[in-house]
Amino acid sequence: MDAVKKVVIPVAGWGTRSLPASKNIPKEMLPIYNKPVIQYVVEEAQRSGIEDVIFVTNRDKSVIEDHFDYNLQLEGVLERAGKLDKLKLIREVAEMVNIMSVRQKKQLGLGHAVLCARDLVGNSPFAIMVGDDLMFGGVPGIKQLMDVAVAENMSVVGVMEVPADKVDKYGIIDGDEISPGVYRVNNLVEKPERSKAPSRLAIVGRYVLKPEIFDFLKQVKPGHGGEIQLTDALQGMATSQGMLAVRMSGMRFDAGDWAEYLTANIYFGLQEESLRYELLDKLKNFVQFK
Repeated sequence: MDAVKKVVIPVAGWGTRSLPASKNIPKEMLPIYNKPVIQYVVEEAQRSGIEDVIFVTNRDKSVIEDHFDYNLQLEGVLERAGKLDKLKLIREVAEMVNIMSVRQKKQLGLGHAVLCARDLVGNSPFAIMVGDDLMFGGVPGIKQLMDVAVAENMSVVGVMEVPADKVDKYGIIDGDEISPGVYRVNNLVEKPERSKAPSRLAIVGRYVLKPEIFDFLKQVKPGHGGEIQLTDALQGMATSQGMLAVRMSGMRFDAGDWAEYLTANIYFGLQEESLRYELLDKLKNFVQFK
């Protein structure tokens, strides 16, 4: 497989899990400490060597693209005020990666969102990163998949083990471990009943796929609500071409889950030395530390 240089990041959803905060602000722009959620995702892609970011967006989310553009008026204000450290920060955001976008005019599922990006992806392998799944660790999350995909010349999905009482909230794989942390995928089951889940290995919003996935997506029949599910296309690809799953290392926060979103804010606040001890002192007013 050729090197992966493009990533598709679907951001067209309504963000209903984050209401009312996301009523007029895209959930991807909600802050975690001092950055919006989407910036952490793009930074992961950048650290992995990805050069082109393709947002699948809608008419109400241009603020996401704007975040990764220059803001000349703000830059002028900061420069005149001598706030050169802040100026450097916002220019670095604009220079991270190449940004492209395509509209998903109807929200018809993750598979449909990926299919909307077909012309911009072209005929090369590419990554998909779900915008509200945040991954942190030594090796960037998507790069863990890219390394295996290139080495094995196969499409790869990222998985993590979840508690048994949460398997019905995820796509779950049935696979055989062929090397430490790498599985040959036999089946993918979308949100199985807890008693029927083939494993606790859940797909967590990271994929590296060959461009043939678009042909499989075109064959998927719309399901509930007319949605085209990516999992159905992945199953077809796994059956036809084979597919691997990589158990990802590092920490994961689901920014659409309020408990995990707030935990992520605390985590990043504690990483900031100038904030850490004041934050801990304030938390002691609410939390009993052992």
